[in-house]
Amino acid sequence: MEVTMGRTQPRWRAERIGRPTGLALVRQASLAAALAVLVLGCGVKQPVLYPNHHLKSVGSEAAELDIEQCMALAEEYVGSSSAAAKAGTGAVVGGGAGGAIGAAGGAAGGAVRGNAGRGAAVGAATGAAAGATAGLIRGMFSARDPDPVYKRFTVTCLRDRGYQIIGWK
Repeated sequence: MEVTMGRTQPRWRAERIGRPTGLALVRQASLAAALAVLVLGCGVKQPVLYPNHHLKSVGSEAAELDIEQCMALAEEYVGSSSAAAKAGTGAVVGGGAGGAIGAAGGAAGGAVRGNAGRGAAVGAATGAAAGATAGLIRGMFSARDPDPVYKRFTVTCLRDRGYQIIGWK
């Protein structure tokens, strides 16, 4: 508590209005990120085949098996950036940037109130949590798209087997 002009006021405005700070905010952001992973992180795009003569003659089950085999070959020969790696990278970069920006802003705000160290710590925790969550979600959206070389390998493999690829979904 701080006494200003005869009145006692809380040191931090967030404490006064009941907003989560520090560790509680990090926990909430982590929970939101985990939920987003469950909701958005599923489903890698796959090739969509045109119903040409070859597809009609082999059937959809054989075509699905060929798609899986071609995607496995692409993974073996050219690899692909996994969705988890892309999302994780986004979280690390976002968390680092958010932490640095939050620490600077928190230190400035804390200096005004007379405690730059505490302000920097709260700002860094808040900024890191927000930045990591934003980076994770951004990474998950971009993670659904396979690597261009991986896609090209898969398309070539399927074409060699007689299929026509009209896109990825």
